[in-house]
Amino acid sequence: MKSTCKGLAKGASMLALGLLMLVPVAGVSAQTGHDDHRRDRRQERREERREERREERRGRDWGDYNGWGGSQQLRQTALNAGYNNGIKEGRRDRQHNDRFDYTDESAYRKATADYSSRLGDKSLYQRFFRQGFENGYRDGWNGY
Repeated sequence: MKSTCKGLAKGASMLALGLLMLVPVAGVSAQTGHDDHRRDRRQERREERREERREERRGRDWGDYNGWGGSQQLRQTALNAGYNNGIKEGRRDRQHNDRFDYTDESAYRKATADYSSRLGDKSLYQRFFRQGFENGYRDGWNGY
């Protein structure tokens, strides 16, 4: 009988030991899931900051045109069209090892992409377009 009790006691202690070993594993597993969530959240924040910086670069120096006039729609359309064309040309020139010179680009000289007469004065549109193009070209040339 003593050997049976010893065997049961030994079996119970082994079972308890086995259960105790599972508890930390569950804790580690939960911690790993928590770490994954924290890592994903950090990645999301990094991506949000990158997007904010892109938006800041895209919009830099674009708020000081009070003296130029024109509607908000004219300004925004021209600046966006100029920026988008400029960044494309800047990246292309950089990839082809061309010199930094946005003034030799035909899109910059014409400055009429996305223009419509319902926006207003064409020469004012071209002025905003060229400003946006310069900013975009610089960003494209710098690798943004």
